[in-house]
Amino acid sequence: MKVLSASEVAAKTSMSVSNVRRLARNKQFPEPFALTENRYGWLESDIDEWISECIRKHHAGGKYAR
Repeated sequence: MKVLSASEVAAKTSMSVSNVRRLARNKQFPEPFALTENRYGWLESDIDEWISECIRKHHAGGKYAR
């Protein structure tokens, strides 16, 4: 189990850190969890599942399909 920082999540998803945080705040992306009082992170498995869901939607002609 690996915990990713916001910058690692941004790199993995090809999004900016601010976009990752905005999507998480709007419940459109996995939410981070507290590691310490001032440090948050995302489970890599949650991010991988989110990416897989985007791919499934794309293949099904869903919301983010082009």
